This record gives sequence, C-alpha cells and structure tokens, in this order.
Amino acid sequence: MATNEEQGERWSGMGTGWSITSTMIGGIATIGALGYLIDRLLGLGHVFLPIGFIVGGGLGTYIIWLRYGRGEDGDT
Repeated sequence: MATNEEQGERWSGMGTGWSITSTMIGGIATIGALGYLIDRLLGLGHVFLPIGFIVGGGLGTYIIWLRYGRGEDGDT
C-alpha cells in the first residue's frame, strides 16, 4: 500500500493541469462571448464569434506562458 507521501507525489501535477485547462477554456469562452455580443449588437452574422475564439485561445496561451512557461529566474 502506498504511503500518503507517495500518493501526493503521483498527483502533484494534477492541480497544474486543471489550472491550465480551465485557463484555456475560460479565455476561449470569455472572449468568444464578447465576440458573440458584438455580433448581436451590430446585427452581423457570426463574424466576431470565431475571431473571439481565436483571440481568446491566444490570450489563454499567453496567460499560461506568463504563469508556467517562464524559467525560475524569469527568463524564457
């Protein structure tokens, strides 16, 4: 049977994985919703919705890079 310390080591990256996943989903959903709102307000078809999805994915990736992608001393 594994000790508590060994179980903790197995699951140590799980929180980081969920944080990255939720940041990506949140960025895409938030900026995509803003694009949808702009489309509705201007009476356009789905013009800004896909733009919002793409920009949201890019911003989510940038936030993840800021949080996890830099080295220990702040360098890339």
